[in-house]
Amino acid sequence: MQTNFTATQLADPATAASEGVLRKCVHCGFCTATCPTFTLLGDELDSPRGRIYLIKDMLEGGKPATAETVKHVDRCLSCLSCMTTCPSGVNYMHLVDHARAYIEQTYRRPFADRALRSLLAFLLPNPFRFRLALKAATLGRPFAKLMPAKLAGMMALAPAQLPPPSPVDRPQTFRAEGARRARVALLTGCAQQVVAPVINEATVRLLTRLGVEVVVARGGGCCGALTHHLGKEANAHGYAKAAIDAWTSEIDGDGLDAIVINASGCGTTIKDYGFMFREDPVYGPKAERVAMLARDITEFLAELGPLPIRREVDLKVAYHSACSMQHGQKITALPKQLLSEAGFKVREPLEGHLCCGSAGTYNLLQPEIATQLRDRKVLNLERTDPDIVATGNVGCITQISSGTRIPVLHTVQLLDWATGGPEPVNLRRREPIVV
Repeated sequence: MQTNFTATQLADPATAASEGVLRKCVHCGFCTATCPTFTLLGDELDSPRGRIYLIKDMLEGGKPATAETVKHVDRCLSCLSCMTTCPSGVNYMHLVDHARAYIEQTYRRPFADRALRSLLAFLLPNPFRFRLALKAATLGRPFAKLMPAKLAGMMALAPAQLPPPSPVDRPQTFRAEGARRARVALLTGCAQQVVAPVINEATVRLLTRLGVEVVVARGGGCCGALTHHLGKEANAHGYAKAAIDAWTSEIDGDGLDAIVINASGCGTTIKDYGFMFREDPVYGPKAERVAMLARDITEFLAELGPLPIRREVDLKVAYHSACSMQHGQKITALPKQLLSEAGFKVREPLEGHLCCGSAGTYNLLQPEIATQLRDRKVLNLERTDPDIVATGNVGCITQISSGTRIPVLHTVQLLDWATGGPEPVNLRRREPIVV
C-alpha cells in the first residue's frame, strides 16, 4: 500500500511503525473471509482491509478521528484472525493499537461512552474495586431493565455467586514437590483472580506437583492488556511497568525459568512488551527480557515433558481456541495434544477461527455484536455434543458460559484433575457453571 506521510509525521515512532505496517498491505482481501465482524455485518469498513484504509486516512491526515472511523475501529475485536490469514505479514495488531491510542488522544466521545470506558479502566485492573463492583451488580440485577442497555449487559455477565478471594493470589512462594525442576513466576491477573480464582489454584497445584517452584511476585498482577486495548496507553504502561519491575526483581534475585500465564489475552500482550517499550531506554531492555520468558501454561507444561496421568477420564471435551491463543500467540495444537494425552476425547467445533465475542471489554462495549458471536460459537460447540468445553482464557469462559448449560472450564483445571488434583466444580452437570 502506498503511503504519503510527511517527514515530520514519520519522526513520531508510533507513526513510523504504523507506516511500515500499512506498506505491507497489498489489498488482497483474504482477511475479509475470516473477520468476525465482516462475517456478521457484511460491511467492508467492518473488515480489516476497510479499517486499514480508515486508519491510513486518519493518520496521514494528522487530524482528529471522525465519528465514522471511531465506530468501525471500535467494532474491531482485535481477535487477530486477519493476521493468521494475511499472506503479506501485516501486523494489524500494532496498527489497530496505535489507532486506538490516537483516537483516545484526538476524539471526544459522547459522555456515556466516555464514562463507561473510564469506569472499566478504573474497575477491571484492580481486583479490590472489581470485586466491589460485582457485588453491587448482584444487588442491582433486579433493576437491570431500568438501566441503560450496556450497563444491564454488564450486570448479566456478573456471576450469580462470587467466589471468595483465594490465598493463592497473595505474594508468596510455593515450594516444589520433590526435587525442584524449575522456578517460575505466575501472573495472577486482575479480573481472573476475582471471577475464577480456581484457575490460579489449579495452576499452582499442577506446577508444584510437577516439581516447579511457583512465585507470586508483589506487583505482578495486572499486565495492562485491558486498558491497552481501550487506547489508554499511559494507564496500560503503568500496569505493565509494575509487572516488569516485579518480575525483573525475581529474575535478578533467585532467577526465573519462565513467567507462566494462564490467561491467553494477557499472554499476547506480555509477549509484545518488547515492542510496547521499544523507545524506552530504561524499560525497553527489561521488557524484552520479560517477553522472552513469557509462556502460556500449556507451552510450559509441554517443555516439562509428559504429564504423569493418575486418573482415567472418559469425557468428551470441545476445545475452544481463544483468539489470543491461536491468532495472537500461534498456539494451536498444543492444548489439544495435552488434553488428548491426559485421556480426554477432544473435539473441534466448526468455525473455530471465529471469536466468541468476549475480546477483553468488547462484550461490555459492543454487546449486540458480542452476543451474536457468542450464540454462533455456542451453537458450533454444542454440535460436537461435548461433556465439557475447555479453553485457555477467562474472558472466553465467562462469555461462553453465559450462553450454554455445558460446563466451560480452563484447560489447566482438567489437566490438574487428570494428574491428581480435585475434580472441578460442576464438571459433570449441565447447568450454568460457577467457574
